[in-house]
Amino acid sequence: MAMPTYVYILGCSDGSYYVGSARGSLDERVAHHNAGTYCGYTAKRRPVTLVWHQEFQQITDAIAVERQLKGWRRAKKEALIHADY
Repeated sequence: MAMPTYVYILGCSDGSYYVGSARGSLDERVAHHNAGTYCGYTAKRRPVTLVWHQEFQQITDAIAVERQLKGWRRAKKEALIHADY
């Protein structure tokens, strides 16, 4: 059986959003962001909070949605987060 794959949006401490994808445990991935394990966007914007996610069976589908969401403006991301799209 394939490992679940997720696309997620994190709310950062500075009010911005981060879009990412992960295989396996989403809780673990968020914990890594909060621990500063990843030296990227979220490292200086901690703590982060999971505000939205969607599960996929295929990594290719998750990556396609991740790329799509990264191109969205803030208002559209917020509509998705609040299920108002």
